[in-house]
Amino acid sequence: MALDPNKLSRNELVQLLNSTALGESITRSRLDRQMNRSGRRWHDGRRIRLLEYLRWLIREVDRPAKPKIDARAADLERKNTETWRTQNIAPLPDIADMTRRERARADFRFFCETYFASALYRGWSEDHLRVIEKIERAVKEGGLFAFAMPRGSGKTTLARLSALWAILSGYRPFVCLIGGSQERAVELLAPIRKAVLENPLLLADFPTAIYPLHRLQNNARRQIGQHIDGRPTYCTWAADKLVFPTVEGPYNEASGAIITVTSLDANMRGQQHTTMDGRTLRPSLVLLDDPQTRQSARSPSQTRYRLQLLTGDVLGMAGPGESIAAVLTCTKIYAGDLADQVLDRQKTPEWQGECTKLVYAFPTAEKLWDEYARVRAEGLRQGKGLAPATEFYAAHREAMDAGAVVAWPARYDAKTELSAIQHAMNLKLRDEEAFAAEYQNEPATEQFEDKRLTADQVAEKITGRPRGEVPLAATRLTAFIDVHDKLLYWCVCAWEEDFTGYVIDYGTFPDQKRQYFTLRDATHTLAAAFRGAGKEGAVQAGLEKLASELLARPWTRTDGAALCVERMLIDSGYLPAVCNAVAVKLGPAVLLSKGMGLRAGNKPMAAYTRRPGERHGHNWYIPNVSRSSEFRHVAFDANFWKTFLHARLATLAGDKGSLSLFGKKPEHHRLFAEHVADAETYVVTEGQGRTVHEWRVKPSKPDNHWFDCLVGCTVAASMIGAKVPGEGATTRQRKRYTQEDLRRRVV
Repeated sequence: MALDPNKLSRNELVQLLNSTALGESITRSRLDRQMNRSGRRWHDGRRIRLLEYLRWLIREVDRPAKPKIDARAADLERKNTETWRTQNIAPLPDIADMTRRERARADFRFFCETYFASALYRGWSEDHLRVIEKIERAVKEGGLFAFAMPRGSGKTTLARLSALWAILSGYRPFVCLIGGSQERAVELLAPIRKAVLENPLLLADFPTAIYPLHRLQNNARRQIGQHIDGRPTYCTWAADKLVFPTVEGPYNEASGAIITVTSLDANMRGQQHTTMDGRTLRPSLVLLDDPQTRQSARSPSQTRYRLQLLTGDVLGMAGPGESIAAVLTCTKIYAGDLADQVLDRQKTPEWQGECTKLVYAFPTAEKLWDEYARVRAEGLRQGKGLAPATEFYAAHREAMDAGAVVAWPARYDAKTELSAIQHAMNLKLRDEEAFAAEYQNEPATEQFEDKRLTADQVAEKITGRPRGEVPLAATRLTAFIDVHDKLLYWCVCAWEEDFTGYVIDYGTFPDQKRQYFTLRDATHTLAAAFRGAGKEGAVQAGLEKLASELLARPWTRTDGAALCVERMLIDSGYLPAVCNAVAVKLGPAVLLSKGMGLRAGNKPMAAYTRRPGERHGHNWYIPNVSRSSEFRHVAFDANFWKTFLHARLATLAGDKGSLSLFGKKPEHHRLFAEHVADAETYVVTEGQGRTVHEWRVKPSKPDNHWFDCLVGCTVAASMIGAKVPGEGATTRQRKRYTQEDLRRRVV
């Protein structure tokens, strides 16, 4: 039936459009634009346009339907197909030389010589071969091995190659590389990543492990989606982690293995890796490369801390009940540092330390070498370099080499030197102290040359009394609290009138429940003890709780009498408003303190003008702060009292003025003693007719908080009447005038 749109009403047109196949999707919006959207009357002009539109729709309906094509979906499918094709790295190359590969897996030395000959072009010394043998034994069989070699001997290279060898050979599925610092640790992995990318021989013999990583082309984004005919490789390419591909089939000893890097100053606990088959791997081989820095080597406290990390955190990385293999490379820097202790088989026999040297016997022709040193120095001053010295050595070589035994004959610069003996003597002449430490592993200097007071001396000054017991001769108690956002350090001391003192208790709040720790690695903190209180709130709550307990506690004397803390000081250097609020709340026994490092050029406190409302004592005074914004506090000369305290500690136990510690075992006070003796040093200065010991924290910035507590307790003792020997108020002698004197003055 023919359709005449001209005879249709508006409603009929709308119904027709709604019933049209195309109308279901587009006509309503078109109608809104074509007719009656603004509420105007229906008129012929709009009717005509609507009729024309309807005729077009009828023509479209009568045409045969064309299949719809979703261009965006098609483009996406094409891109996905292309991506899948590029991410597919199948097929893996075949192994180039199976015999060579299997020999390399079994022999660490052959592995190094075959795949890294360019890095080891000088050949081996007898020391190298002995070290290689012990590294191989540690990797294969387990155990701990520490070795020190002269700087430049390739010990770091051997450590890195042993990590790669252990992974590719399947001996250790999880290797952790540990450096002395985080920056140094990341550098340990970089050469291994370079070998994966650029070593063609390694790629040829270990394709299942190397080829997928090689295909990443140093682009970590390509690891996402990489697969072998649909099976993901799950490899990871990162600056601090290298996960080898998971590959099915034979000769895949490194499938899913992992190498990570960290440092001793990072959080090493909890390292683990879950493979795609659900296995949980923990480090089974740890390689430590120079695990100390020069700063840490200078500090006995940091050395002890790193040794504790070594024996605790590092060797415990394998998990409960599991053994771990460890290889440690090091160089001695100072006598008594970490390397020196680990290599000492008497102190740490489990590490099987091996210490090598550059020179095992020096030449006997000392006069000729003295002349060589003169010629060498003159040539360097004249800008001729080593040429004159080398000529002199060549002319007298046989005599100058007599008696010398060097570890590595191939070690010398062929451009300027003729032998390893000459090379060693050049290093010795350049800096004899550095040569002894870095090339001979015989450091000539202690960690600290200052022998004024050592931690051992402090720890050994023990009384044998139980913790918290007050000696019979003591009559007064003082306490001090050092405030930090994580911990509160505190100390309580008992005193006789002549300043003979006794440390009867000390600790931290919250208690760390271990003998050795630092403020930085504290696990039980104020924030954890008072959750939700905020930093200031946690410090205030901790101060109130600790100070109240120390003040309220009855400290029992040997005769049964109970003493209480008579004066408590709180350091006001951190959050003074919070500390003042606590001091005001707890009453007059508590006072803030402020240490002033007066130098020789400064006016001593004894010369300060005494203003109304102030109280002055021996190198301390309580200023009148009623007209200032400061809180009420006692200010003291920190340099004087630190020097005075060290003198008390250096005084023999039993003598007047000596300061001793409770307990029977010195090792229990080791950390406290390091705070007191090893954290700060001083320089002697003179000025304005007086000599002052100016104290400062050592460059490594170790914890010194119990030292501050002990100094504060000493100042508090002076405030409650303890007298420094020779201390006393000088009475002004008034001149007596006779009648004759008065008569003479009138005249």
